[in-house]
Amino acid sequence: MSGLNTRRLCVAALSILAVAIVYYAGAWLGLRDELLRRELTPLWPASGVALVAILLFGNRVWPGIAIGSLLVHLSIGLSVPASVAIAAGSTLAPLCAAYLLRRVGFRFDCDRLRDALALVFLGAFAAMTVTATISTGVLVGTHVLPPHDWGITWLISWSSNVMGVVVVAPVLLVARKLRLPAKVSARRALEAGLLIGGTFAIAAVGTVSPFDVLFLVFPFLFWAAWRFQLTGAAPCVLVASLVVILAAEDGSGPFAGDSLLAKMVTMQAFVGSAALTALLVAAVVAERNHTYAEIEQACFRLADVMSLRDRAARHAQSWHHSKPRESRTPLH
Repeated sequence: MSGLNTRRLCVAALSILAVAIVYYAGAWLGLRDELLRRELTPLWPASGVALVAILLFGNRVWPGIAIGSLLVHLSIGLSVPASVAIAAGSTLAPLCAAYLLRRVGFRFDCDRLRDALALVFLGAFAAMTVTATISTGVLVGTHVLPPHDWGITWLISWSSNVMGVVVVAPVLLVARKLRLPAKVSARRALEAGLLIGGTFAIAAVGTVSPFDVLFLVFPFLFWAAWRFQLTGAAPCVLVASLVVILAAEDGSGPFAGDSLLAKMVTMQAFVGSAALTALLVAAVVAERNHTYAEIEQACFRLADVMSLRDRAARHAQSWHHSKPRESRTPLH
């Protein structure tokens, strides 16, 4: 029994360590964006990492999220009390999000419209208010940011965490079950490659063109969601989002000459719209496909029942005709 407990403790410790490392990596990537100061970023991938970790491995991995968040905020020069408080908010938010998603029966495949809506409105919009409120209060309370910037700081913090959930979490949910099929048709592989490459190319052109043509990415997102559902839509959204964020950082294309606020609004409006559109369309198409499959199975079962009934009827009729007739002797 002690050996079993030791093994469980080792597995739990390794899980917590892995979550802490991945969370730190996601936060580090978010901090690479120089559009805002280091305490605030337009996209916080660590939020998506934290939510998926709790959904997949349970609440027991929350120390990994807290450790990763603490190390990240200490590394950017925040004080220990401030880092601890922000780490608490960063841990509490995904715990709340996972609780809400479990309450509504969220499925990891996100193959129903209700799953997509739950991830967006409960896992992102609602739950991320927790970390935004705590982080903003800490930054203002420790005089890292002036009090009159509380509103805009809260909005930026909330939107960056929301973007982390709706952009990064679907990719991780897809990656968890990604397996190379034994046989893939060349046509389907080519289609997938064209989707990823086309999304990147159109987004790149849209961010260097003097004209506002970023909307040309959306046909590719619709195509990916329609043909591959979440498996195709999530990577395409991630690619388009990264290209647009880097363009906003460089101030090129549609972001040229804009103020910081205008860049933030344009960038997050695009990323949010792309993520929501692809996620909802993918869920609707997946749900439709499941419905068609269930109807098809019901039709097959009905056909089997009708076939059995017809065979039984023919058998009964054959037995009836083959039954010897009783001889009747006339009465005199």
